[in-house]
Amino acid sequence: MSSLQAFILGVVEGLTEFLPISSTGHLILASTLMGIQQTDNHKAFEVSIQLGSIMAVVFLYFEKFKDIQLLKKLLIAFIPTGTLGFILYKLIKSLFNPFIVVFMLVLGGLILILIEYYHKNKDYPIKSFEEINYKKAFFIGVFQSIAMIPGTSRSGATIIGGLMLGLNRKTAAEFSFLLAVPTMFMATFYDIYKNHSSFNVSDWENLVIGFITAFVFAILAIKLLLKYISNHSFTPFGIYRIILGILYYIIVLR
Repeated sequence: MSSLQAFILGVVEGLTEFLPISSTGHLILASTLMGIQQTDNHKAFEVSIQLGSIMAVVFLYFEKFKDIQLLKKLLIAFIPTGTLGFILYKLIKSLFNPFIVVFMLVLGGLILILIEYYHKNKDYPIKSFEEINYKKAFFIGVFQSIAMIPGTSRSGATIIGGLMLGLNRKTAAEFSFLLAVPTMFMATFYDIYKNHSSFNVSDWENLVIGFITAFVFAILAIKLLLKYISNHSFTPFGIYRIILGILYYIIVLR
């Protein structure tokens, strides 16, 4: 993989990590388009550069991480994904292929549209982190664990879970951002631990390029998403997922 390809994947990661369209899915599809094989080494790269996006959350929400009660809720929400991710690590990695991504993009898009349709006039009573109890935090974590299937979207799953549990769009989105921090930190370091021996010097250089690029573009994406959802629904993201999945299948995979 070249430095340019690492940069491109960093841009893709940063822009898609916090949108409900699946950053992992987009990384796999982009890698396939550029002719990069899904080796264990490259899968580790795709997971590792997500740390750049996560550091963008730490940068933007640093004060929130001083709230002990919120940290407890994030820890509880992390438990389902952390447990299943450790147990099913090999199975999850075996799912990293474009066919599964395309299927989950379309399925997730349909679910996102249906959720918005049936909840368009619903009042969302939970408008702050303080109103999220431990039970709701845990079930948001359960929704997040579904996103271990590539193409599902971690942010999409947690935002949908939040909406179904009564969180308004802004609170659901921001809780999803914060929950990404422990989740992706653990996923990244575990992947690096499992694959560090296969990295060479150029791999580490590409990781740095991807990390920095993802960090910058994730900050932009977070700010734009929060501005967007103040007056719009997530339906356009669902439509985008379906169109992308169908077009990619017809043009590239068929």
